[in-house]
Amino acid sequence: MNAEIFAALKQLERERGIPTDYMVEKITQALTAAYKKNCEGYKENIHVALTEDGISMYAQREVVDEVLSPLTEISLEAARELEPTAQIGDLVNVDIQPKGFGRIAAQTAKQVIIQGIREAEHGMIYDSFSSKQHEILTGTVLRITPDTGDITVRIGQGSDKTDAYLNANEQVRGEHYREGDLIRVYVADVRRSNRGPQILVSRTHPGLVKRLFEMNVPEIEQGLVEVKSIAREAGSRTKLAVHATQENIDPVGACVGPRGGRVGAVVDELRGEKMDIVVWSEDPEEFVASALSPADVISVTLQPGVKACRVVVPDDQLSLAIGKVGQNARLAAHLTGYKIDIKPASQAQEESAAEE
Repeated sequence: MNAEIFAALKQLERERGIPTDYMVEKITQALTAAYKKNCEGYKENIHVALTEDGISMYAQREVVDEVLSPLTEISLEAARELEPTAQIGDLVNVDIQPKGFGRIAAQTAKQVIIQGIREAEHGMIYDSFSSKQHEILTGTVLRITPDTGDITVRIGQGSDKTDAYLNANEQVRGEHYREGDLIRVYVADVRRSNRGPQILVSRTHPGLVKRLFEMNVPEIEQGLVEVKSIAREAGSRTKLAVHATQENIDPVGACVGPRGGRVGAVVDELRGEKMDIVVWSEDPEEFVASALSPADVISVTLQPGVKACRVVVPDDQLSLAIGKVGQNARLAAHLTGYKIDIKPASQAQEESAAEE
């Protein structure tokens, strides 16, 4: 029987990747729990050893002068029949013949073993996808919940497949999918739960844009260009601040690529989402002016004591600086972390003259 058990465990390891040692530990725990359930009185002194040679079960009993609890104590005379050198206070292992476990005990063992397999599989999935957090994966739309629009995405194949959850709030407005469609998603979070690991994916996360640029721009992958910050309104527009770690590299040009091929690949993946790539600077005034691109900026004045600034732009650039429904100014503020107050040059001059 032991040979059959270990053959099955080795097959389980090959097919599902669950280590044999892990399952041996779970089986011994199951047998211990089953024996305790079937034989009242035994507590923590029951031990089980499972090897390919056989199953041994023993109870540790303390050597005492007078036995008051036969399940946990043993007389010195009886102990020395097992171990000739036993002394009062020693622990002696007494073999137990686990006969007649019964239906309840067997069911207990079965449940513990099944639970052990389930926990092992969940643990393997969690470990696997924890390492893939903040990565882009390709999956298949498995089902779409009609009421909420939430999508279940099947990732992987065979024994490595698992389901990820794409909340309706993490989907780009205007993108529509059908069951069976391939979809690229960003792994935003991996959580443990009672039902197994939860893999939460996104199509709106700014990290998706960052990873796409890392995949398409060799300079970013090599560390020659860094993505400092991203502001995104998914499906519409994204601003990306980049910085070159070497003076002879144009960070914006590297991201755009020859004939716009690199940024074009990102835009295609995001189904036409507009990309503004600007140069990051340690100087907040320069960074804010760059972030308001494509609008020209006359001046940026930081407000003392708060993370805010006043920006003056040419009169004919005001609408461009603010953007449609305030989008350009909103993204620039998110990108830089500064509250931005934009004024046309004529109004700034009038206010300055009034102050004087």
